[in-house]
Amino acid sequence: MAEVCVRQLFKSYGETAVIHGIDVEISDGEFVVLVGPSGCGKSTLLRMIAGLEEITSGDVTIGDRRVNNLSPRERDIAMVFQSYALYPHKTVEANMGFSLKLQKLDKAEVKRQVADAAEILGLTPYLKRYPRALSGGQRQRVAMGRAIVRNPQVFLFDEPLSNLDAKLRVQMRTEIRELHQRLQTTTVYVTHDQIEAMTMADKIVVLNDGYVEQIGSPLELYDRPKNKFVASFIGSPSMNLLTGDVSAVDGGKATLSLAGSTLMVPTRDSIAAGQKISLGVRPEHLKLASAGLRAKVRVVEPTGAEIHVVFQFQDHEITAVFRERHTLAPGDEVFLDVEMDKVHLFDAETGERLG
Repeated sequence: MAEVCVRQLFKSYGETAVIHGIDVEISDGEFVVLVGPSGCGKSTLLRMIAGLEEITSGDVTIGDRRVNNLSPRERDIAMVFQSYALYPHKTVEANMGFSLKLQKLDKAEVKRQVADAAEILGLTPYLKRYPRALSGGQRQRVAMGRAIVRNPQVFLFDEPLSNLDAKLRVQMRTEIRELHQRLQTTTVYVTHDQIEAMTMADKIVVLNDGYVEQIGSPLELYDRPKNKFVASFIGSPSMNLLTGDVSAVDGGKATLSLAGSTLMVPTRDSIAAGQKISLGVRPEHLKLASAGLRAKVRVVEPTGAEIHVVFQFQDHEITAVFRERHTLAPGDEVFLDVEMDKVHLFDAETGERLG
């Protein structure tokens, strides 16, 4: 195991810059998820750590070694890809042991290490099967097993669950997390799915357009997003963002004029009358009430444990999550109350958090 440090990392393709001076420190044994929308640079960053992409400038260290000029093989890492990349003509056992065979290890030792990894992953009954006889989840476990037998310092996962159905993704999330808890190997995991990031990570790195927007634990990012991008990206359904003007500040409250309605919001030191701010409200912090924001029901989505309701509020579309079994139908008009002690305030121009 080893820590991974990325310092002032830049990546350009010709005149096009895609990674802009990223700094990330990953502790020994930590599970870190790189998350962001498509094209944000997360897979490029992972591939630079792996040695599959040339570094334009900056440094990558694994343990006490600067690895910029080392080949992927020399970096003591193991990578699991979105496509399973299994040899179709080899059995599960042969696929998992192939890298060990290339190292010219004794056959008995290869067999022992493959058997140990298969036991960890529940693949023992399938060792003599070929990939075509396996389900998607089993194939992904074989790919993980191939990485485990190498006993690397760092595991790198590049969107490994994207090809699986929803139920299997949930199962594999749990299995990968349990595997990490058992092996305690430093892990860097790339996904565009923020639910995967929230449920699996010790630490999340949120990327956008090649920049780091915020680094923190899942709950730190959820409870105190640094800016509007992180606020809207982390959380499902995403945070509602409503922009209005501060008409007055008095004591501990500010009066926010919002699409014809007035709300009293908690002040921050940087809030002044006449300022335009964005009010962030998580869907679970909206409640039906007898007064408040007047909104019309657009869509009702029962999920079982919860009901997700999309409302039209003036020019804004807002989503609420109710655990109560409210009877609502499209076209109904209701009042929504905002839990003011849970709101987030952002500068409407810069997008940065206020307070």
